[in-house]
Amino acid sequence: MTASFSSRPAGLVLGLVRPYAGVILACAVLGALGGLSVAGLLALVNRGLHGTAADGSGLLAAFVGLCLLTLVGSIGSDIGANVVGQRVVATLRKTLADRILAAPIDALERYRLHRLIPVLTRDVDTISDVAFALSTLAVALTVTAGCLAYLAVLSPALFGFVVLAVTLGVCAQTYAQMRGVAGFVAARAGEDRLQAQYRAITEGAKELRLHRGRRHRHAALLRDAIDDIRDRQIHAIVLFVTARAFGTVLFFAVVGATLALRHFVWPEMDAATVSGFVLVLLYMRGPVDQVIGTLPVMGRALVALRRVADLSERFATPEPGLVPGPAVGGVDSGGRTIRSIALRGATYAFPAAEGGKGFVLGPVDLRVEAGETVFVVGENGSGKTTLIKLLLALYVPDSGDLVLDGTAVTAATRDEYRQLFTTIFSDYHLFEDLAGPGTLPEQAARYLERLEIAGKVGVRDGALTTLDLSTGQRKRLALLNAWLEGRPVLVFDEWAADQDPAFRRIFYAELLPDLKRLGKTIVVISHDDRYFDAADRIVRIEAGRIVADEPPGQHAERPGADRPSTVPGSPRRHGAPSPEPTRP
Repeated sequence: MTASFSSRPAGLVLGLVRPYAGVILACAVLGALGGLSVAGLLALVNRGLHGTAADGSGLLAAFVGLCLLTLVGSIGSDIGANVVGQRVVATLRKTLADRILAAPIDALERYRLHRLIPVLTRDVDTISDVAFALSTLAVALTVTAGCLAYLAVLSPALFGFVVLAVTLGVCAQTYAQMRGVAGFVAARAGEDRLQAQYRAITEGAKELRLHRGRRHRHAALLRDAIDDIRDRQIHAIVLFVTARAFGTVLFFAVVGATLALRHFVWPEMDAATVSGFVLVLLYMRGPVDQVIGTLPVMGRALVALRRVADLSERFATPEPGLVPGPAVGGVDSGGRTIRSIALRGATYAFPAAEGGKGFVLGPVDLRVEAGETVFVVGENGSGKTTLIKLLLALYVPDSGDLVLDGTAVTAATRDEYRQLFTTIFSDYHLFEDLAGPGTLPEQAARYLERLEIAGKVGVRDGALTTLDLSTGQRKRLALLNAWLEGRPVLVFDEWAADQDPAFRRIFYAELLPDLKRLGKTIVVISHDDRYFDAADRIVRIEAGRIVADEPPGQHAERPGADRPSTVPGSPRRHGAPSPEPTRP
């Protein structure tokens, strides 16, 4: 089950617990029953200490009955709170996952991975920890409430001292909570910076070993981030511990004040009343310490809820048509034919960075006919990938239209339109499972032979046996899906950049023509100008604008492109003709 919830922490909590209101009410009733039963047991103990032998049988029966009620109340409220807590956390995880799956790509890209992952892992886990603490907290609160009720009945006058002590304790805890939560907020912000440093030292491990100065700087930044988190966490914990100790001392201060009143102010006070009061106060210390002990956990949970609420707010507007869940009929477009796809006067602007100027693509007009092979070329940063994302409907044009077969793609048809494409981005993610139901390992094996990686990876139970390969070989596995999916349009974003010269030639001179003969429409981002003759058209983009759209023979050669290898003894590959790729 998933849920929609508010972007505010309070609304978030209410939205998550609302479906379980009945169970929560039942837990509250059972908890109250357990708390009152504990108070009743304390009263019976006090009566037993000062009673007569004639009271023994009645007290024993009442004692057994209250023990059973305490057991039922404590177990029932504890189990109920844990069940609700775990269901709430599961709902939260599902809802966050659904929001991410339905969020516009540009919103995900702006949020940044080093901020997203800690929210989905650490913050949600912190909320999960609170789910376990809630049951203990609920029982402790109800026992404390039952004890206070008994004290009020036992002696209203002495109860006033307890109210004064509780008021002082609450003020101290409130102050500690406010200051402590502020420390946790600052520490949590530091954890985002720490996550970014962790990514830097893992993803940039090779570069850091080759550059001593940068390695030392990043080591210092990492240590500073860790030390800052440590200091802020310690400061917050010190506040909570001090407030807790203050609360404990207050209990004994009230006990001492009660005994002093008994001896110096109200010597006529009944001994049973005084002993009962002291007995209950000493027993209350345990539940109250449990309540106070959960405050740091609750403080961290509040910070986590704010982070989750912020993520929820950023992804509150899902992209229309993206419905998480099992695929429905008609979604997969394998076997479908198209006539053309086009951008008409399309523009897309990135937000300006601080102190900088935002990049703007367009307006661009581009039309790709069915069966064409179109190369998109240009310098780095010229807008090639942005253009492709517009063509794929991953970005929605700020103005202009995306058109399929003469009909504009709308929000309602955007997801269906995307199913026409198989795409391998330069920063692609390779999934273990092969695309499409009914994919046969025999077909996959033929393609693996063609891609010259059959000896390193296989197919078992519809999934690849390993992904532990070089970057170039992983890209060949991504190309395997392009064959097996059988979709009409293939898009390659610098696919050949990580291939050796021999296989790069195979890609342009053999694989692309094979795919074209199958009727595929192909769009390739490429810098390999020696292979531009494999294209039907070359589209050049500069500074976000299309400056040329022409056949390869008319395209002027640019300096700095790849050239055939002249190294003596460089390998030459003669791929044996493999079975002609066919759609599954």
